[in-house]
Amino acid sequence: MSEIATKPYLLRALYEWCVDNGYTPHVAAKVDSKTQVPSEYVKNGEITLNVAPSAVHKLQLGNELIEFSARFAGVARQISVPVANVYAVYARETGHGMTFDVDASKPATQAVAKAEPAAAKDAPVALPAPANSSQAPKKPGGGKPTLRRVK
Repeated sequence: MSEIATKPYLLRALYEWCVDNGYTPHVAAKVDSKTQVPSEYVKNGEITLNVAPSAVHKLQLGNELIEFSARFAGVARQISVPVANVYAVYARETGHGMTFDVDASKPATQAVAKAEPAAAKDAPVALPAPANSSQAPKKPGGGKPTLRRVK
């Protein structure tokens, strides 16, 4: 009997944490042939999706797929993202969440997250800006948090 990966459970837990605290949960994922998302919103082979209860319909956070319907520019679309492609889940307002390793050559595993001060020991960590070898990191603006994958 094979063990079920922890990633889908962590995604569901962090999603619930965001919702329970009144935050807007976002999921960032790599886009490939198994990912069903509007291509016009894909940037550099990645997409960030608002999965707040007010933004989606029939959200299913399964062990293999994240599925829901949502409106993009007023048009309802069916979305399907393999859990293996998800590299982050976080609260838009604070940037707190978790990153995950996404590597096609091996199963996705949980990335080691930086610890916060002892006072917030059990709270999710803040995620830095995405790494991009061709550009310097952008300074946060407009209150929107940014992510950086840590390997």
